[in-house]
Amino acid sequence: MDTLERYRTILQELVLRHALRSPSHGHIETIPVCDVARDNYVLIDAGWDPTGRVHAMVFHLRIRGEKVWVEWDGTEGGITAELIEAGIPKSDIVLGFYRPERRMLTEFAAA
Repeated sequence: MDTLERYRTILQELVLRHALRSPSHGHIETIPVCDVARDNYVLIDAGWDPTGRVHAMVFHLRIRGEKVWVEWDGTEGGITAELIEAGIPKSDIVLGFYRPERRMLTEFAAA
């Protein structure tokens, strides 16, 4: 399996594994979105809790230029740690939520 296909498989597995965890409060559905054609992998919470409507992106990962971009991470433990644990090297992970000029200060890929 080539690197791109391996990364796609890892991201899909992460999204689907996180989708099994439902929030413990309210009536919230966890929606996994795996757009393999455009390489976007998203987890969304939608529903109602005691405070009102819930519609939140839990995380957004994508593949750009053979690197995994973490566009948003709202998980407690950090999705980046799970990417590393799954075998994706830090040199292939871009923290897209950091300003471009600050990415070079991290131990991850700048772009």
